[in-house]
Amino acid sequence: MSRSHLLFTVLFAGLLVAVLAGLLWSGSREPSALDTEAISVIDLLGGEDQPGYQRARPGQRPGLPADHGPHPDFRSEWWYFTGNLSSETGRHFGFQLTFFRFALAPQPVQRASAWATRQLWMAHLALTDTAGGRFFSRERLARGAQGLAGAEARPFRVWLEDWSAASLYEGFLPLRVAASDPDFALDLRLEPGREPVFQGDDGYSAKGPEPGNASLYYSYTRMPAAGVVRVGGERVPVNGLAWLDREWSTSALGPDLAGWDWFSIQLDDGSDLMFYGLRRKDGGMDALSAGTLVEPDGRVVRLSRDSVNLEPGERWHSPATGAAYPVRWTLTIPSRKLRLAVEPRLEHQEMDLSVRYWEGAIQVRGDRDGRPVSGGGYLEMTGYDHPH
Repeated sequence: MSRSHLLFTVLFAGLLVAVLAGLLWSGSREPSALDTEAISVIDLLGGEDQPGYQRARPGQRPGLPADHGPHPDFRSEWWYFTGNLSSETGRHFGFQLTFFRFALAPQPVQRASAWATRQLWMAHLALTDTAGGRFFSRERLARGAQGLAGAEARPFRVWLEDWSAASLYEGFLPLRVAASDPDFALDLRLEPGREPVFQGDDGYSAKGPEPGNASLYYSYTRMPAAGVVRVGGERVPVNGLAWLDREWSTSALGPDLAGWDWFSIQLDDGSDLMFYGLRRKDGGMDALSAGTLVEPDGRVVRLSRDSVNLEPGERWHSPATGAAYPVRWTLTIPSRKLRLAVEPRLEHQEMDLSVRYWEGAIQVRGDRDGRPVSGGGYLEMTGYDHPH
């Protein structure tokens, strides 16, 4: 189970409430217009899937470049961009831009209105200004109609109004990733780096024991990034590394899960690490927790629940929501002789939107095979605002 499916189950419930209330009829809306409380991850984990949607099957593998595009017959999917950037003077910024799609029905519904759609879209945008001690986050919602939001495979493009990620040429990479808000903005070019990593079993990521309870999932773990970020009226040229998680699925969640902790890490020795720890309500880590370690030479090492030790450390208490997030961690992979101390760039990187979760830039330091190693990445934590 990846972190993204849990998140999308929660987002869908909040969005469906908005649709039924007619809030999206006129196009896209800022979250402040919804006037709804954040949705609990825990309250929405159970239940069975609705019939009629396509489902991931064993032996399936994402086919690129076609699968960069949308999969409207699956219940949900996302394009998840994160990255760490710095200016010429060493000023650090972290960014997140995510596009979510959710199907409201498994089959098209015939309606005369040009606004009719069975697809709902959401985008999250965030910027961490480490030196300034500031964290910004915004959310947009839109119907998948009238060109307000959507995705295309060739040439690749995903967008919600003027927030977008799009190929610059015929191939998938390089990409232009751009989004603007009155308080902050980013405009980045993401270059080809490492080849895509197919998570799970060659891109088939099992979510549970039931047939079809799975997703199709791949990642671009190391894309050189360069461009400009804007904070208020200040424009800052930056460069760094970006990460893309790409996933689509139709699957239900187990009743014993309380949330998850997801790590994406790029180390200065050229290796990349992704691991998600699924937390059970009894406090343990679920057997479906998994990840990958990409070695400097590109070799991919599959990581199981038993191959990674996660130890939570100091917690940050959100003054806005009361949630207590373990923002410091120790991550150990004994078989690879790797031990990392994970720290946030800022403690207050909580996304208090339609659903509350902590997602932000991190820095890591440690040792591998007796040699110092360091790097950066992103951490996402959910389920801490409604503890069991």
